[in-house]
Amino acid sequence: MPLHVPSAPAPALRSVLTALGSPSAVRGSRSPLALRTAQGPLRPELPLPAYELARVAPDDAGHTTAPAAVAPRTRLTGWRFLLADGGAGGEGTHGSVFVGTAEAVPTADGWTFGQFRQGPYVLSTVRALRQAEVLPTPYQPRLLSVPELYMLTLWLHADAGGDPHDGVPDPADLLIPLAPAPPGIVPHTARRVDALLPVLTRRLRPAPLPAPGTDSGTAPLLRTPA
Repeated sequence: MPLHVPSAPAPALRSVLTALGSPSAVRGSRSPLALRTAQGPLRPELPLPAYELARVAPDDAGHTTAPAAVAPRTRLTGWRFLLADGGAGGEGTHGSVFVGTAEAVPTADGWTFGQFRQGPYVLSTVRALRQAEVLPTPYQPRLLSVPELYMLTLWLHADAGGDPHDGVPDPADLLIPLAPAPPGIVPHTARRVDALLPVLTRRLRPAPLPAPGTDSGTAPLLRTPA
């Protein structure tokens, strides 16, 4: 089933195009190497709204701020575009050769260019999008990060035609962890939100202190399988 890729706000796209049109921004020494060595012009494709999951670690009282029974809180952090190398062949979109990402971020005055990035999440995002396209249900693709775990997921929102700037993960939405994933989280395996969030919470809950006289050599929770 085709994905319903949302359209980015025009000012967000313009901010990225302006940055791509600046030789100092793309080819400067501070730009990612993959962008500086691209064979042709870079073009933004596959815009994805980028969200951040609110704190899911237990508080001092042992309660989490995103328990399974309560809708998790998210915050829109920007729009991320995959950057295709126009000189490396391909026929556009998934047939393109992607070398990095460009991000537009919201400000009080609208949208502005944020930064360029490279790394394993680029190709992992493309792979996850291909996985999602063969699912029988249509979804709206988004990105959802979990900063406490240094984790990024492809969030497949069931409201395919919904406002990409609104909404929280529904229990039946799917999350595909991108690679590299935290220890114990299997990348590129789609999980329902109501199944994966409790796993993330357990990863962040401190291990109880061993009772006096007992062996404290237990395996860390971050190393237990998901």
